[in-house]
Amino acid sequence: MRIDAHQHVWQVARGDYGWLDSAPDVLRRDYGPADLAPHLARHGIGATILVQAAPTVAETHFMLAVARESGFVAGVVGWADLAAPDAPSVIAELARDPLLVGLRPMVQDIPDDDFLTNLVLGPALRAMVSHSLVFDALVLPRHLPRLLVLADRHPDLAIVIDHGAKPFIRDGRIDPWRADMAALAARPNVSCKLSGLVTEAPDDWSADDLKPYVRHLIDAFGASRLIWGSDWPVVNRAGGYDGWHRAAEALTSPLGATGQDAIFGGNAARVYLGRAAAHGQSGA
Repeated sequence: MRIDAHQHVWQVARGDYGWLDSAPDVLRRDYGPADLAPHLARHGIGATILVQAAPTVAETHFMLAVARESGFVAGVVGWADLAAPDAPSVIAELARDPLLVGLRPMVQDIPDDDFLTNLVLGPALRAMVSHSLVFDALVLPRHLPRLLVLADRHPDLAIVIDHGAKPFIRDGRIDPWRADMAALAARPNVSCKLSGLVTEAPDDWSADDLKPYVRHLIDAFGASRLIWGSDWPVVNRAGGYDGWHRAAEALTSPLGATGQDAIFGGNAARVYLGRAAAHGQSGA
């Protein structure tokens, strides 16, 4: 089954999407499952992973409700305050819903660049491991050395780097991102989403602009630890769902059908939905 492992929904009136205030007009409207469904049908995608877009527990509950009603959302990556003293109990309560497959702190928006290395996160991260939750890392290139520290401290924590850590494609810069991503790829608990790259590229991007970065991600993580996602509706800023899907298929075509099947569905099923199944069976 083809899986879109990174998509969002939001209702502006909910009021906790602070980043939308400065977002382009194309994003400052409601987006729901009915808006996404035609894209999924057109590309033969049978399931998605719904990812948080606001740093509130209310957002997590909102998404879980959307997932239950959508017919195609197979898992939710929510939010909890991982630095809070009560984080383990909050995580345990959220994890009672088997649709919750991960949590994502919005590290790119946190003023403290050393957030990921703060030891106060330890209890929350251990709770995530105990409940088979994935740590989605919304990071920028400068955060990668800190993410490496976190990955080494918590080798049992499944980590997925969102959007390839947003390399500086628009500027044509690949270093030190290249070495930092290779170091993280050497850790078996780390995977990477092939998503969000087009919004880091020039406005008139082509697959050639993305090629050096995608090639490095393939070389570093291989076909077994790359996970495709649309980043819809944010991708509407940069050519839309169809253009990114077409480019991703072209850029991964050297891997053949087996490799593409893994990137476009199999890896997401293993990393996210396999954990969801275990989570549900455990009664958590």
